[in-house]
Amino acid sequence: MKANAELSFDHVAIPVGDAAATYDFYSKVLGLHLLDAFEGDDWGGFPWLMMIFAAADNRQLAFIAFAGGKQGKSDLPGDSRHYAFSVPDQARLTAWKRKLAAADVKFTEEDHGTQHSIYFEDPNGVVLEITAPPSAVDAATHSSAGATIAAWTNRHAS
Repeated sequence: MKANAELSFDHVAIPVGDAAATYDFYSKVLGLHLLDAFEGDDWGGFPWLMMIFAAADNRQLAFIAFAGGKQGKSDLPGDSRHYAFSVPDQARLTAWKRKLAAADVKFTEEDHGTQHSIYFEDPNGVVLEITAPPSAVDAATHSSAGATIAAWTNRHAS
């Protein structure tokens, strides 16, 4: 199956609990550029603030704080919902390890074979990953992907 050439990734919207800590973390620790901020009185019944940051590829991360909203926890593994950034090589990943350690941000490391990653949480418990090198962009579908999905869903059907 060929990738849809019409659609490209634009932004990720992430609800957060602490707007000030989120702003500090993404601007000062990760060094992302704040593009804009918007606020309103009623999004699902809550006053809200949206902070939009740009990643190096100009894709956007929109963090939305809701006054009086509760941050929910899932019973799924904490890193199953995460947002991944990439850096070009292992040297840059090592530099990020030093930067996070200097900011007292705890992280874990994983070896994925051709890629190495670090995982850490922002002040809201949002799990982030930095991986090196970037994932290969290949629109070709692996020949066994459909079969893998079918086998897993058959084994775990309710």
